[in-house]
Amino acid sequence: MSIIGLSQTFLDSAHFTKFRDFLHDACGIYLAESKQYLVTTRISPLLSHHNFKDLGELVQELERNKYSPLRDIVIDAMTTNETFWFRDTYPFEMLKSHIFPELAGQKSSINIWSAACSSGQEPLSISMAVEEYQRLSPKKLVNVNITGTDLSPSMLKIAKAATYDQMSVMRGLSVERLNAFFDQLGEDSWRAKAQVSRRINYRTLNLQDSYGGLGSFDIIFCRNVLIYFNNELKLDILKRIHRNLNPGGVLFLGASEGLAGASEFFEMVHCNPGILYRAK
Repeated sequence: MSIIGLSQTFLDSAHFTKFRDFLHDACGIYLAESKQYLVTTRISPLLSHHNFKDLGELVQELERNKYSPLRDIVIDAMTTNETFWFRDTYPFEMLKSHIFPELAGQKSSINIWSAACSSGQEPLSISMAVEEYQRLSPKKLVNVNITGTDLSPSMLKIAKAATYDQMSVMRGLSVERLNAFFDQLGEDSWRAKAQVSRRINYRTLNLQDSYGGLGSFDIIFCRNVLIYFNNELKLDILKRIHRNLNPGGVLFLGASEGLAGASEFFEMVHCNPGILYRAK
């Protein structure tokens, strides 16, 4: 069946509502009615591949077998994995100019969490910032541990391999950083050097689940993901992130994201440009 044919029977309102409820329960993402086109675009090829006649059949299968690999495939298809290197610039500059020098004099070990890290560009950017700081500063960092988490197994597979094509490395990565921190494997393939990737540990994590096993952190990046959740879930995530931050620890959110009612847990700090949040 063609995608055009699928789309004609695809958007039964009851089926869409059930699918929206599944996605919200599975990963916290809320789809507005206006996002029906997104479901059609991303799920129609999947229906054809797995021989489901419509969205309703897919939802029935997901409800019948909650631990099927199909669940991860569907979440993968609906998750926006838009990412690039050194996004917004200022968080990484703040690390090098203020946060690392402050922590270097206080701690023998620094723990950083990159939540919803997608295919690894953010944790690798953090690690490159560590390398750049170490080269220029007399106050060295003794030990930096970076934890990258995401709910998508396919994205984490890419992150762990730390290998990217030309289109990927062009998105925010300067030629200087590419030459300094990556090895070219072929005409269209670059892999992060061991000195950059070895301090990163990747784990599968749904932000709706417990963070208890992650440990405590001095710095947390949770950027450009809260915008996909409703206010209640945003607040819950921020409260739990606060419990994983050491006193005075730093939280970076996305440029269009705010505290969603969690201001009693964090102090806003203007960086000129940008904003960071310190745990109270």
